[in-house]
Amino acid sequence: MERDALEQLRAWKGKRRRKPLIVEGARQVGKTWLLKEFGRTCYGQVAYVNFEEQKHLRTLFAEDFDVDRILLAIRTATKVACESGETLIVLDEIQEAENGLTVLKYFQENAPEQHVVAAGSLLGIELHKKESFPVGKVDFMTLHPLSFLEFLKAVGDKELCGLLSGRDWQLVNTFAHKFAERLRQYYFVGGMPEAVLAFSEEAGWEEVRDIQNGILRSYDRDFSKHAPVEIVPRIRQLWNSIPAQLSKENRKFVYGLVKEGARAREYELALSWLYDCGLIHQVFCVKAPRYPLKAYQEYAAFKLFAVDVGLLSAMNGIDAETLLHGNAIFTEFKGALTEQYVLQQLVQQHEPYYWAKSNSQSEIDFLLQYQGSVVPIEVKAEENLQAKSLRLYVKEYQPSLAVRTSMSAYREEEWMVNVPLYAVGSFFR
Repeated sequence: MERDALEQLRAWKGKRRRKPLIVEGARQVGKTWLLKEFGRTCYGQVAYVNFEEQKHLRTLFAEDFDVDRILLAIRTATKVACESGETLIVLDEIQEAENGLTVLKYFQENAPEQHVVAAGSLLGIELHKKESFPVGKVDFMTLHPLSFLEFLKAVGDKELCGLLSGRDWQLVNTFAHKFAERLRQYYFVGGMPEAVLAFSEEAGWEEVRDIQNGILRSYDRDFSKHAPVEIVPRIRQLWNSIPAQLSKENRKFVYGLVKEGARAREYELALSWLYDCGLIHQVFCVKAPRYPLKAYQEYAAFKLFAVDVGLLSAMNGIDAETLLHGNAIFTEFKGALTEQYVLQQLVQQHEPYYWAKSNSQSEIDFLLQYQGSVVPIEVKAEENLQAKSLRLYVKEYQPSLAVRTSMSAYREEEWMVNVPLYAVGSFFR
């Protein structure tokens, strides 16, 4: 399986001022596999420690931060010599080790020649707990589920992936039917590596769904195992409300859909917990579509998306027949899955926002800072070419680029560009 993140890791290895790297991401997005593959292809050997499995090592950093002593312990545990430049040291599930994050500071200060990578599924939570977090002493990378481009490569369609990456729009349009077929498959399978691998090995739809349901159950177990007991019910309520939130096409997240009479302050900790675990994306509304977007962010107005479109379809119990051959998906749940898919492609390299005009129904699904300007993106689930909100936005703000993404072919018009849904990830790379 090819992951684009390998290029990021290779770039990190080649940095002159390389720091220990923290790899964040939800459980089961492939962090462990990625780091082992990085070590296998780019180093002579890998010293791999998993603090969740190797419980006796959890106190390794409790006594002191003597790097020589720590390296000796790693060599003893892994039977791998920690040779600078030749060995990748992987500290997996590092949040389980006492002072696990703090020790990275001492690797950076006292052993910068060592190539150290730390990973964990609950690192976001740990980052907020630690007062002694090594600010400025580490690099960060977030791993997401497979993008649609990565999915194409995984299922053996490297040529189709190449067409999208090369932006040969005439050829892309020629093979539109093939792209559309793969896109519907991606709506069902999503980008979780285990599900994609099973699908690539010709597993049936039921087996793929079983894998996704297993992942969802593991997330639910994490709620009970790791979250403060008093907020576990609210975490579940928030998580389970995401499909309903997306299907209602609300201008912002509505707490009343979580529980009747619910208020924001009651769910703040639960929302933070889900976000810190990497299970949700929080997309904020902006007061004005101006550069930089973050300066105009409204903290009280946001939308929530799930980590993966395949998991979202599993949460809704959407069957393969509906997605692959029927039109029901585009009448009942078209906005939800399509927006989730587009968001999932955009977050690979961007931080999306959205915009809603006061005292009006006009809303732009996503805004990006792209090539030095603010780009509006209107999402359409099918070949619906009505883009009233986008047209009004263009008239008022006159952006240098406006994008409508739909199932229609690529074409450039005077006031906007129509980008096929299956090409949106490659267009904004």
